[in-house]
Amino acid sequence: MARYRADVELPLSIDRSAGSIPGQIVEQIRAMVTHGRLLPGDRLPSTRALADRAGVSRGSVTTAYDQLSVEGYVVADRGNTRITPELPGVMRSSFTGNGAKTSRGGGRTDLETRRPRGGAAPTKDRHPTSIKCPFDLRPGTPDTSTLANTTWRAAWRAAAAEPSLGYAPQGSPALRDQLSEYLRLMRSVVRGPEDLMVTAGARDGLRVLLTTLYERKARTLIVAVEDPGYPSLHRVPRALGHRIVPVPLDEQGLNPAGFPAGGDRPDVVLVTPSHQYPMGATMPVARRLELIRWARENQAIIVEDDYDSELRYVGEPLPALAALDEPGPGAEQSVATLGSFAKVLTPGLGLGYLLMPHHLAEDLVSLKNDAGPPISGILQDAMTRFMAEGGLQRHTARMRRSYRRRRDLMASVFDVTEALGKAQVLPMDGGLHAVLQLSSSEAESRVVEEARRRGVAVSGLGTYWSGGRGRAGVVVGFGGLSEHRFERGLVLLREALENSV
Repeated sequence: MARYRADVELPLSIDRSAGSIPGQIVEQIRAMVTHGRLLPGDRLPSTRALADRAGVSRGSVTTAYDQLSVEGYVVADRGNTRITPELPGVMRSSFTGNGAKTSRGGGRTDLETRRPRGGAAPTKDRHPTSIKCPFDLRPGTPDTSTLANTTWRAAWRAAAAEPSLGYAPQGSPALRDQLSEYLRLMRSVVRGPEDLMVTAGARDGLRVLLTTLYERKARTLIVAVEDPGYPSLHRVPRALGHRIVPVPLDEQGLNPAGFPAGGDRPDVVLVTPSHQYPMGATMPVARRLELIRWARENQAIIVEDDYDSELRYVGEPLPALAALDEPGPGAEQSVATLGSFAKVLTPGLGLGYLLMPHHLAEDLVSLKNDAGPPISGILQDAMTRFMAEGGLQRHTARMRRSYRRRRDLMASVFDVTEALGKAQVLPMDGGLHAVLQLSSSEAESRVVEEARRRGVAVSGLGTYWSGGRGRAGVVVGFGGLSEHRFERGLVLLREALENSV
């Protein structure tokens, strides 16, 4: 199988008050090499691409690359800039000392039925999906119109032509190797394939994790969630009978100062730090470190939902929360990361991964072994080939461009409405949706109903808060329609807004 060498996403943080910008770039790339986040042979972004993503001049990036070349960190190779292939680096083997082990055996029942005794029954969905409108602008559906390209079809043909006999429940070794590289290149997370588990999506990974923690603690868990937050994932701990504690957000996201103390202290904290849902904010590094410090001091687990972090199209990409989880000798990791391809590819794929804290890996793999392998071997092989040939990175780049155009189109369509003071499009740095903020819950209800009468389906922002109280507005998805129909739907939504507010 050919090996496509992907460009690395460089999570640079530029402080214009902190001196030379080229010097900051040089210092941060040196540190990434030292810590193994960049490996010998990795291809760096072009000077133009990096300058555009970091919001600096191309000359600053060129000067930084020149300095790194003089120091021997990078070389120019057939028009590309790469980390020097002969450079001694931090190799992956140094991160594989705490890998997961095989199953302990013993009979267990299916994960879906392993609910704590006395736990609550699953609740019904508060967000009905039965509305039939020709212009469905509700969030959560990606644009799949360009997915079935040559690379995608070839990967599935090859996987079907040579079907595997199946894999251990932890997942295909080859796919976990690809996922490990993907996390290093795209999310600055340096972990080996033994730290990864292939799942049927984010909810499946969360079920495995919560069930393992429940068995370790032998009691119902207290799970802190963002308020507002992603309702689909929040239903998983509730369905398993665990106690949900909604925590209000501030301007930096989830604040540990808002967590209950004593016997109500959370065991698990579920967060979306890279792109908070639905408000779209990115948690700054200082708050991320504060959250990790709290988890270590309180022996809690942070569950990072990294659901659409790849679809970032404004500003510098930040590393995943797990990239900052580097405990000292004898300390335990505090972050588990849930990944899924539902948003960047298609929900129909039913594929994701769980990045496991080292001290939980053996129990997680044992539980997954007892539950049996839910993931098709052909699916895993096809995804392995698609990633190895660079299909995932190229498709992600296309989707970034497409969703950025749609975000800009939404801002343009509602510019007049904003000027009239009727609504405000909240800034979004990435993802599959945007929020149109309104003045009151009454206005929200009127707009949602008027839009429905005009054939446009949108989600009310207020429903994402615990108890339905919070900021008012509508949530607009970017991916469910072609760009032409998306624009027509936005015009109809603007008319509904202007006639009902």
